[in-house]
Amino acid sequence: MMRRTVLRSILLVAAMAAGIAPVAAATGAQTADFFRAVQMDDPHTVQSLLGAVDPNAVNPVGGEPAVVLAVREGSMRVLDVLLRHPGTHVDAQAMNGNTALMMAAFKNSRPAAEARIAKGAAVNRPGWTPLHYAAASGDVDIAQLLLARGARIDAVSPPASGKYTPLMMAAREGQEDCALFLLGKGADPQLKNGEGLTAAQIAQKADHAGIAAAIDQRVRRGR
Repeated sequence: MMRRTVLRSILLVAAMAAGIAPVAAATGAQTADFFRAVQMDDPHTVQSLLGAVDPNAVNPVGGEPAVVLAVREGSMRVLDVLLRHPGTHVDAQAMNGNTALMMAAFKNSRPAAEARIAKGAAVNRPGWTPLHYAAASGDVDIAQLLLARGARIDAVSPPASGKYTPLMMAAREGQEDCALFLLGKGADPQLKNGEGLTAAQIAQKADHAGIAAAIDQRVRRGR
């Protein structure tokens, strides 16, 4: 007990020396108001609560931190407030592993994607990547942006989720333009997922025969 008290005292002194004021834990009402304001794109309320609510806290309803929720809801004014706040983690993750950049790619929001990248958001990460999400949503523009920033074109999703590449995701979701774009940028159509299927075979299985044929034709022409 004594050691814990001493440790708390040391941390408090260190925080004061660094000019960091100790912040009391947010109340349940403050947390609820904060995440409601994020959803409603209410930057003034979000700004007023940032001194009490941790910007990286996960919403008890939905399991998302504020930056991910803001992108999902299209709350761009709130996103700007969060990005300017020094305590916001650029790659704060939702309970399912999603980051704000991944959500921006899935929601076809280039402004949000550019804003996150400008703040240093990770383009590459283990498992699912923003490029997987851009491919699944068919957003060629964001896919191009991510590749220009060094995204791995043949990144592989976790084994438990099928070992999909972005090209496979585009094929599975019927995103022909994005699939052909990725092929043109060097995606490997011969790679196989956890079931042993190539992108063309995945498209065929998902009843996207036109995409399967387009991929096969592109492969025959040498991509």
